[in-house]
Amino acid sequence: MVVVKYYLFVFLGACSYGLLSTITKLAYGAGYTVNEVTASQMFFGWVFTFVLMLMFSRHKVGTKHIFPLLFVGVFSCLTGVLYYSSLQTVPASIAIVLLFQFTWIGVILEAVVTRTFPSKEKLISIAILLVGTVLAGGVLEGATFEWTLAGFLLGLGSALTFALFIFFSGRVATELPALSRSFVVVTGAMLLIFIIFPPAFFTNGVLFDGLWKYGMFLGFFGMVIPTIFFSIGVPKIGGGMATILGAAELPVAVLMSMALLREQVSVWQWGGIILILIGIAVPQIRLMRTEKRRG
Repeated sequence: MVVVKYYLFVFLGACSYGLLSTITKLAYGAGYTVNEVTASQMFFGWVFTFVLMLMFSRHKVGTKHIFPLLFVGVFSCLTGVLYYSSLQTVPASIAIVLLFQFTWIGVILEAVVTRTFPSKEKLISIAILLVGTVLAGGVLEGATFEWTLAGFLLGLGSALTFALFIFFSGRVATELPALSRSFVVVTGAMLLIFIIFPPAFFTNGVLFDGLWKYGMFLGFFGMVIPTIFFSIGVPKIGGGMATILGAAELPVAVLMSMALLREQVSVWQWGGIILILIGIAVPQIRLMRTEKRRG
């Protein structure tokens, strides 16, 4: 039962990511730019994590851990930057499919590093997830679209950086408390985004003009929850399994867009959501069998 808890942490962290796209669209609709939305997300994520660390974890992070953890934060930041950049030249349905290539990238990355071939359950799960992602992303809706090679590569780049973020979340400074680790990771993400998108909202008035509402939500559910939950769960279940559970992001994103943006969800998309949930469940069958034998 202890193992199941860590699977749940990663699953909930992935679900938290799924809330972001809808709120980001609402922020854009309110007139805020990608620079303002992304930078404010990182800032409020840092503030929340800092407060939580002061309240619940006073553990000091040594110099030997700071730079590797800041490096993990760089992958988190780059995922958002590359994904949002790809959206500028490819349709959202294609961009999300490109991002979700992190599922098989993560499994291959773990296999290479550990020198072990992925289990049959993982391979079946990846195949189901890829089909489900294409369906849930609305790629087969019959609409024509334009795309560029740059946008395609940026989308794949976001998949690679997200897979690396999950992988290193389970391997860097795992002996430290999750909150202390998460604070340094979020700090790395914030510092990089402030270099890419200088935080002009501190001086131009948009922060208190309404940006704070979106920044706080995105910071909490896009930085605090996933980073902390991944820090807790990924070291226990491994990067390969964590990337499979990470696919829970897409069904949540589709359901959120339906609930708040009143977007129509087609039969194909519902089928994709069901397939993704099945793909996530496949590796858990082996886990439940193992737990049953131990019981």
